[in-house]
Amino acid sequence: MPGKNRSYRKSLASYGLIYLGGEELEIEVKNLSITGMLAEIEGNDAIHGIKDVFHAIELSSIIDIYLPEMRLAGEAEITRADLDGGKVFLALEFRNLTYEVSNLLYKRKAYRKNITAPGRIVFNGKKHQFFTKNVSVGGMTIMLNERVLVQTGLVTIFDFKKLDLRGEIEVVWVEYVDEDFTLMGLKYKHIGTKNIRGIPNFLSDHDEDKSYW
Repeated sequence: MPGKNRSYRKSLASYGLIYLGGEELEIEVKNLSITGMLAEIEGNDAIHGIKDVFHAIELSSIIDIYLPEMRLAGEAEITRADLDGGKVFLALEFRNLTYEVSNLLYKRKAYRKNITAPGRIVFNGKKHQFFTKNVSVGGMTIMLNERVLVQTGLVTIFDFKKLDLRGEIEVVWVEYVDEDFTLMGLKYKHIGTKNIRGIPNFLSDHDEDKSYW
């Protein structure tokens, strides 16, 4: 049978958000399957046609997505872009999704992007290398390959080259994994920028409290 290996796609009308070209854009989901979806980009000032899409994905075709009604958030790859009736449609293939995210997003206030990259942080006058687990517009979770005794509330300095971030950061929580690893939640204090390019907010419009932790 033609198309028998293609995943079943359910037609529906649902809204969501994508992070494309450094902008958060509203989308309407036209159909959805277990492997991907077709989405229409709603009216905006950044994407007007296919050329704008191609320009936005020059470095990577992987984008961040958030579908609140379906409790999905994570990453998807743009596999096709079409223009129909003056409207831009994107075919997206899911790459890295988190399910049942609504309560978690509302609690944390900001979407956390899974990023594993090195950085440096100072404790007790000594530089320590860390690797990020995830990063948001409000802070990051890091792993150190050593046991570091640190009190919550401590403010120190850090450097994270991947996103060109540096400045002061506060230790919010600490967990020790076995004897050789330290997991930390950190909140930005002073990083010299209000907008972190490459990391979307995906904040809940229903929460007046915009703290990120």
